[in-house]
Amino acid sequence: MAYVKIGLIGKLDMLKFKNITKVRENEIQASPATPLPKVLTTNEKAKKHHPAKQDVVIADIRQNGADAKTIVFKTPDGSRLALYRAGQYVSVSVPIGDTVTTRSYSLCSSPELAKKGEYHITVKRDDAGFVSPYIQDNWKVGQAVTISGPQGHLYYEPLRDAKKVIALAGGSGITPFMGMAYAIRDGHEDFDLTIIFGSRTAEGIVYKKELDEVCAACDKVHVVHVLSDEEKEGYEHGFITAELIKKYAGEGEYSIFMCGPQAMYNFLDGEIAKLGLRRKFVRREMFGAIKDPWNQPGYPAEAKGKKFKLKVIKYGEEFEVEALADEPLLVAIERAGISAPSRCRSGECGWCRSKLVSGKVFIPEKTDGRRAADVDYNYVHPCASFPLSDIVIEVSGSNI
Repeated sequence: MAYVKIGLIGKLDMLKFKNITKVRENEIQASPATPLPKVLTTNEKAKKHHPAKQDVVIADIRQNGADAKTIVFKTPDGSRLALYRAGQYVSVSVPIGDTVTTRSYSLCSSPELAKKGEYHITVKRDDAGFVSPYIQDNWKVGQAVTISGPQGHLYYEPLRDAKKVIALAGGSGITPFMGMAYAIRDGHEDFDLTIIFGSRTAEGIVYKKELDEVCAACDKVHVVHVLSDEEKEGYEHGFITAELIKKYAGEGEYSIFMCGPQAMYNFLDGEIAKLGLRRKFVRREMFGAIKDPWNQPGYPAEAKGKKFKLKVIKYGEEFEVEALADEPLLVAIERAGISAPSRCRSGECGWCRSKLVSGKVFIPEKTDGRRAADVDYNYVHPCASFPLSDIVIEVSGSNI
């Protein structure tokens, strides 16, 4: 048998540990019977910096390019809004008739303005959808709007990202990079940002004037415009390719950030693979729900165009609605006027996580952000789940 020799200090430590319960009890009994505070400072700070929702009014609406509008939100009393990292987004509640829906929009203003109670988002018109046309045609100055707190992970992190960032933007995908450009100019961020910005025509470039102004004021921000539908002096022509990225990235290590439509990501996946970058140096913003699930690997061709019955259970109340195989369950739920939790609408954040009681769904691999346990216990993200049969699903909470 081995013996361990314990010194005097060790014995005192053991004695102190043995008596710790008695010491704590004595301290509790000796303390005054002061009631606990009704408001805890920690909780108040959490509400201030990480609010579940924020109430704002539309202070201004500005035309931005041929088919985009910038919406300026301000707090009614001028109080500050939640601070955020340049590149994050907010989820915006958009009631349309009996439909209660949300959309996520990147914050395209300087984080400095949040201290003054001001956020900017930009909404580009997409007539194939129904939310952006509604916003552009119906929102008015002075209107009250409910938004979430800042969300998302497309922001610069010096411990992970290279000092040089090549931002690939398409159309309204410029918005998070506009926020980054302002943040660099205002001293909130410190990295070199080169934006390669794809647009159809020079006339349709969103934030053209503002980008020129930031580049003139800050030598760490650079912009390269790429036009797909016209050739013009001073602009690159065609698409954003691996060769074009190499041309402007130059020598040394760099990160790639991407934001744009699904078609742009589909094309860039192949181009970026040619660059041989480490995985951590390629970041992308979410692009919303998959628009063509029938073209995704694993989708059963016979399901395309079919309709199914969808039973939604919310706090014991049941609703029966129709669901199309070609659109996410969340869309069917919202169309029926049922308020369901949603934020990113891309399968990543988990805010809409719901129990799939019965039925079968298709979840594209690109937007399957579930945890392993959720897969095992039949939880899904309705924003990224397409029905393949009649469905029973249990949801909870409201859209924001």
